[in-house]
Amino acid sequence: CNGKKVAQANPFINKVVVHVLVKSEEAITTDMKATGSFFLVILVMILPVQGQLKTGFYSSSCPKAEATIRSTVESYFSKDPTIAAGLLRLHFHDCFVQGCDGSVLVKGSSAERNALPNLGLRGFEVIDDAKAQLEALCPGVVSCADILALAARDAVDLSDGPSWSVPTGRRDGRVSLSSQASNLPSPLDSVAAQRQKFAAKGLDDHDLVTLVGAHTIGQTDCTFIKYRLYNFTATGNSDPTINQAFLAQLQALCPKDGDGSKRVALDIGSQTNFDVSFFKNVRDGNAVLESDQRLWGDASTRNIMQNYAGNIRGLLGFRFDFEFPKAMIKMSGIEVKTGAQGEIRKVCSKFN
Repeated sequence: CNGKKVAQANPFINKVVVHVLVKSEEAITTDMKATGSFFLVILVMILPVQGQLKTGFYSSSCPKAEATIRSTVESYFSKDPTIAAGLLRLHFHDCFVQGCDGSVLVKGSSAERNALPNLGLRGFEVIDDAKAQLEALCPGVVSCADILALAARDAVDLSDGPSWSVPTGRRDGRVSLSSQASNLPSPLDSVAAQRQKFAAKGLDDHDLVTLVGAHTIGQTDCTFIKYRLYNFTATGNSDPTINQAFLAQLQALCPKDGDGSKRVALDIGSQTNFDVSFFKNVRDGNAVLESDQRLWGDASTRNIMQNYAGNIRGLLGFRFDFEFPKAMIKMSGIEVKTGAQGEIRKVCSKFN
């Protein structure tokens, strides 16, 4: 089994969930000392996906759909690897408002896309490009919401992360309002606020920590972290949870009076590789965003992070590679529109 790539599910199977059953860290350490190796017991369970989505939805109606989306993402990624994080974030923000229905892609002064939390989103041109190609191949067949879900998967895969079979069959929503984007997760959120926002979408603590792990390839603006570096307590102090050596590094990247729009990697040192170094950074006080660092201060979320960050508990990164696809499939099923609901947009940025 190739640990870095989750095997593609059979088209007739809705969802493959892989559970890794491991011994305790102490027992594994003992085994490794004694034999130099240990064994993983892998249990594969077949479970139905949410709603009416299924893998291979376009296998007959538009056989080249997934390959076309993949080649489009590859084309943009080859020129700018940071576009991967943009596409992944675009899918996240879409699903948290009106469900995963492509509503974030619609242009308009009062559209979701123009809400304050969405002003930094990028990757729209990739989705538009893929949609134009698919309309030429299979007019009115592939939804923008599905293109977004598939592009997010391809973005992770191209960043040396896991791959997975994406259940498809979403239809595009007919509503996109900036006023409905107020409950998107924020870098200023406490653990309680993050937990509430994820729970409202049917996601638990494990999903929260696993999905936040996407920050391994993310970026942010200096504007969103300067308050942690220079005026955290309104008396000129920095956030005490930041490792002092890392604080100096961040202050060099984001000077007090410097350009607030300067981009900073959320996983400094490994920003284009989808790996577990993000969790190690949080453990060590090297998280860039306050919301990420706060997850280490909560017993429940810290325990999940520890399971990803440790070389043994994290199985050298394989545990995260198994769990992230499961969390993504769960998230990408939030409030989906299927069957006769919604529409299949001809152009992703506007309703038909």
